[in-house]
Amino acid sequence: MATAQKLQRLKDSLKSSAPMPLVFLGHGSPMNALKKNAYSESWAELGRALPRPQAILVVSAHWMTRGTTLVDVSNLPPTIHDFHGFPEALYQQQYPAKGAPETAREVISLLASHHAEGDETWGLDHGAWSVLKWLYPKADVPVFQLSIDMSKDLDWHLETGRMLADLRHRGVLVLGSGNIVHNLRLMQPGAKPHDWAIEFDTYFAAQLEARNLPALSDQNSMGSLLNMAHPSLDHYLPALTIAGAATDKDQLLFMNDSIDLASVSMRSFVFHEG
Repeated sequence: MATAQKLQRLKDSLKSSAPMPLVFLGHGSPMNALKKNAYSESWAELGRALPRPQAILVVSAHWMTRGTTLVDVSNLPPTIHDFHGFPEALYQQQYPAKGAPETAREVISLLASHHAEGDETWGLDHGAWSVLKWLYPKADVPVFQLSIDMSKDLDWHLETGRMLADLRHRGVLVLGSGNIVHNLRLMQPGAKPHDWAIEFDTYFAAQLEARNLPALSDQNSMGSLLNMAHPSLDHYLPALTIAGAATDKDQLLFMNDSIDLASVSMRSFVFHEG
C-alpha cells in the first residue's frame, strides 16, 4: 500500500480521545530539508494526519551525551546547523519554534532514575528541524529535545521509552529521528542497496512487528550485522526509545521502507491506537 493511502487510513482511524501516536522518522540526508521528494512529502502528509500536539519531544540521533541524560529546557531553542559541506541554502534554514520548558521539567522528573538534568546549551539539531519543517511548517508547536546517552546499553534506551510513555496522555508527541540502517562509510549514491542493509532493515521490521523488542536490544545476537548497519549506534537508539514507549494496544504503520544511498534506511514507523 502506498504511503499516502496508509496515512489517510491513519488519519481516519485516530480518535480524539486516544493517546498521541509515537513516531520514528528515518531522516537521512540534511538535504531532505530542502528537497520536495518522496520522503519530505510523506512527512508533510504525516503532519496533516496526526492530531495536533500540545508539545513535541524529539529524541534525535544528533544530540549525543555520555554518562548523562539532558533535557532542553530553553524558551527559544536555536536552530543548529550541525553538518559541513552542504549548500549555503541549508545553513539559512531556521525553525523558530518555541521551547516547552514546563513540559521539559516534567520529563526530567519522569527520568529521575536516569539522573536527567535540564540544559540550555543545545537547541534543535538537524535530526529535529529537517523533519519538523515538513510536519509542522509554521513552527507553531513547542518543541524540546532529549539527549541520547551513548554510554548505556540498548535495553536502557528501551526503558527510556517506557518511562516516557505517559507523555502520550498529556498531548505530547514523542518523535524519534535517526535511521534503521546508517553506515555513511559505505554510501554509494545511485547504487542498489547493499545486501546487509536490506537484511538488517528487514530483520528490524519483522522483530518490531512481532513486538520482539528483546531481539532488537540484543547486541550479541545481532553481532556483525548490527555492526555493519551501525558503525556507531547513534541513529539506532532513537528507534529503540520510540519502540519502548509503545503498548500492546498500539497498531504499527510503516512508512518509507526503502534504502537510500545504498546504506541508509529511510524506514519510518508510527505506533497508534485507533
